[in-house]
Amino acid sequence: MKIKSFYLNSQKEIIVKIVKEVLMLFKIEIVGEQTDGFDYMALSVENNVFIDKDIRLDTKISLQGKNAEWKSFTWSDTALLTEREGAAIHRLIKLNLYRLFRKHFSFKAAPWGILYGVRPTKIVHRYINEKMHRDAIVDRLKYDYEVSDEKAELITKLAFKQRPFLATSHNKMVSVYIGIPFCLSRCLYCSFPAYVLPKEDVLLQFLLVLKKDLLAAEFAMEKHGLIVQNIYIGGGTPTSLPEKYFDELLDLVYNTFYGTSVVEFTVEAGRPDSITAGKIASMVVHKVSRVSANPQTMQARTLQRIGRNHTPEAVVEMFHTLRDAGIPHINMDLIIGLPGENEADITDTMKKVTALKPDDITLHALALKKGSRLKLHLDAVELPNDQMAQSMFAIALQYVKDTGLEPYYLYRQGYMSGQLENIGCSVPGAEGMYNIQIMEENQTIIGIGGAATTKVVHPVTKRLQTSFNAKDLTTYLNSVDKYIERRSNLIDEAYSVL
Repeated sequence: MKIKSFYLNSQKEIIVKIVKEVLMLFKIEIVGEQTDGFDYMALSVENNVFIDKDIRLDTKISLQGKNAEWKSFTWSDTALLTEREGAAIHRLIKLNLYRLFRKHFSFKAAPWGILYGVRPTKIVHRYINEKMHRDAIVDRLKYDYEVSDEKAELITKLAFKQRPFLATSHNKMVSVYIGIPFCLSRCLYCSFPAYVLPKEDVLLQFLLVLKKDLLAAEFAMEKHGLIVQNIYIGGGTPTSLPEKYFDELLDLVYNTFYGTSVVEFTVEAGRPDSITAGKIASMVVHKVSRVSANPQTMQARTLQRIGRNHTPEAVVEMFHTLRDAGIPHINMDLIIGLPGENEADITDTMKKVTALKPDDITLHALALKKGSRLKLHLDAVELPNDQMAQSMFAIALQYVKDTGLEPYYLYRQGYMSGQLENIGCSVPGAEGMYNIQIMEENQTIIGIGGAATTKVVHPVTKRLQTSFNAKDLTTYLNSVDKYIERRSNLIDEAYSVL
């Protein structure tokens, strides 16, 4: 649906954002006065709040047709005063608009309803903390957020599954993330702040700065008696480092953070052209317990199209080499909805991947992100439509479940194909602890390295505060002291209460 002009009876940034989310959900586009191809002259949205024994929101939408005549529709709903006032109003604005457009314009229901955030399971955890029964939580998701039966059941089951894992942490337990922002090439869909592996002088400078960053984090943690549960080396592709520097990196990380409290040590290996026998041997020596080997697809033509310099056969060889080396857990990431792919392609990919019997498979729905070459050149590629993407995702998930893997964490992103999600599934006992902790924001994550984020969860108030290292490599290298200071101040502020 295309609209020439738009009016909203609020200029508050959060209200504008919420309304835009609903318009985007139904692909309602404001095209401007200079455009001839449109369906309506104007759209007006008015929200009025009334607070007494409950919170009531009246929403009215008015549309002006090409003949200049207006037609209007209204919807009202209420929230209990036990719901935080601001949150209730924002939810009702989305809910009323969603229901109005669904009723009067026959838009299809969205699988996730009005849930737009990255971490939908966090809502379920809040309900569990409020002692709500499982069935009541599902009903609440379906009514308050218009979540489909399938998705409501899914995230409720996931949240209850995660509870024992979340309970393994305590106020002085943290995870450590080390960001290595280098890759051997840049994939078509990638928006990560990663760089093609630089020359040796830049690489040496980065490793020196990284060591300073890492030792400063160690000092801040020791100051408050913090202990490490999980270590995660990501990027980029950490294994893109030459063997010598990769071994030095693992040695430094291991000697700084590894101890009896560590339950998981993960390295992202990315793809076969970044792996060597020497790097695998180094991971074994340094007790890496989890490796992500991420083929994304097992279709040779797609690998070429997205800029990956390896074959499906090389993925299989890499997997067997990692398994034979004794790496305890191997994860494989796949992307659903890559350019030119269809149901037959994902079926073939899933047959090949599940035949390897990885411990963990994470299914990602393709997200069109700013900064990616794919986003900039959409006209030059053929992407599956929403219906096709949903069908492909269902095929992939069924293969995963038939192999005996069970969902254990989930997150969403903006601009995802088919209004879907990213979901991690593992064999029982191989769940990724870091994945659960980072997604549910239950535990402090200490970020070190290029583009790394520190997320400090206050041990008493549970307030979340963040500190970001620069995404730009040169800025990070030249200003690391500033990022160290910000992180240290956040840690001091939060943990000085203990």
